[in-house]
Formats: sequence, structure tokens, C-alpha cells
Amino acid sequence: MVYLLKFGAAWVLPPGIFFLGLWYVAWCLYKRREKRLAGMLAALVFVFYLCCTSLVSERIMGALEGAYVPPENPQGDVIIMLGGGAFPDTPDVSGRGTLCSSPANRLLTAVRLQRKLDVPIILSGGQVYSDSGPEAVIAKRILMDLGVPEDKIIVEGKSINTIQNAKFSTEIMRERGLQKPILVTSAFHMRRSVLNFAKNGVEVIAYPADYRTNRRHDFHYNKLKPSVGALDDNVTVLQEILRAMVTRYLE
Repeated sequence: MVYLLKFGAAWVLPPGIFFLGLWYVAWCLYKRREKRLAGMLAALVFVFYLCCTSLVSERIMGALEGAYVPPENPQGDVIIMLGGGAFPDTPDVSGRGTLCSSPANRLLTAVRLQRKLDVPIILSGGQVYSDSGPEAVIAKRILMDLGVPEDKIIVEGKSINTIQNAKFSTEIMRERGLQKPILVTSAFHMRRSVLNFAKNGVEVIAYPADYRTNRRHDFHYNKLKPSVGALDDNVTVLQEILRAMVTRYLE
């Protein structure tokens, strides 16, 4: 009963209610003998509906996230953690400013690797917008709260995108004689990140984190309910594909 209620609720809230409304418009057009227009509208809405289901999104996102698998025994002389958004003035345990969910998940992976390998961490990420937080600075404070020594933390706070993450982190590595980086970022972001570092002449050890999907996909009818989260995952995949193409062929 609980699952059925969840499925039903998805159709009275956006985006589900919009699909029902548009299918009703298509039905009205069909009744008025506008069959071609009705068919086109119904088909378009159906495709958009599929893009809003986890049945589709978990497979598309899963394919992108599966590009790299974390190595069992990674060996490197530095960890590079890429930023992904921060809030500048939200309250935190040791001050103000918090990481968004994706970089927070990346940080959890990075700090455990640091404790295991006892190597420095390069935190790459600046302040992207006037009302967003300085990502690397906030991440440094959290790492120190978690017990990482300050002399093991290197802040790269100038970059505002993945291209600059790779460029500025590479410059720091070369200045310090570091040659074997372990790259930590979200699994969906890893393929493009590796490409950007390669364009800067650096081969990284990919250690994906912050997974959005499970590797095993079992069917349940609730995966057919429309949701904004599923649409967001599909849009994220399309953005990564487009940005990777731009990086590979235009930059």
C-alpha cells in the first residue's frame, strides 16, 4: 500500500500532473479528428515522461558512472579532489559555509584515502558566483575538523570549472614534484575530468565517488513514476556528454 501511495502521489504533483494534462490535450485533439497532431503530441509527451522515470535514468546514469571503477589498492603521491559547489554563509559545526552534497560525498572518499595513504590532498575549486562559497577553503576547514593535518592540505582556490581544475592542479603538482595523482570526483563527472587532465599532460588514477545509481537494477513499478530527480540525472548525463565533446574537439 505504501508503494502504491507513492506511485499515485507522483501523478498529482509536478511533473506527473503536467503529463496527464498534456495527454488529455492530445486526447481532445484526437476527438476533434486532429489525429496526426494528437499522435505527435502524445508521442513527444511519452518520450519526455520516460526521461522523468528512474527506469530510464538509472540505466543511462549507470552507464556513465561505470566508465571507471575504483582500484582496490590505489597508489599515488597526491590526492586531487574536485569541487562541485558550496554555500558561503550556511551554519556549520566549526564556522560558516558548507559544501553541497556532491563535493561533500567526494570529501568523504578523499579523507579516507588520505588516512590510508598519508599523502597530501589538493582541494581544487574556487568561488564560482558572487553568492556561492569558496569551495576549497570550506573543504579545507572540514578536512582539518576530521583530523587531516594542515600541512597535508593544498588549496587551489582559483578554478571555476573542470578545465581550470585540471590546469591549476597540474601546475601545483609540477611545482611540488608530484607525479602520480589519485583523482576523486563524482562518478558521473569522472570521464570528462580524466580527459581534462590528459589534455594537460597528466595521467590520473581515477577514484570515482558520489554515485547516484546502484550497480544492480531490479524492476519495480515505482520506477515508472515521473520524478524531477530522474529528469535531473538524465540532464546531467546529457550535459556531461556535450561538455566532453566540447573539451575533446573544440578546446
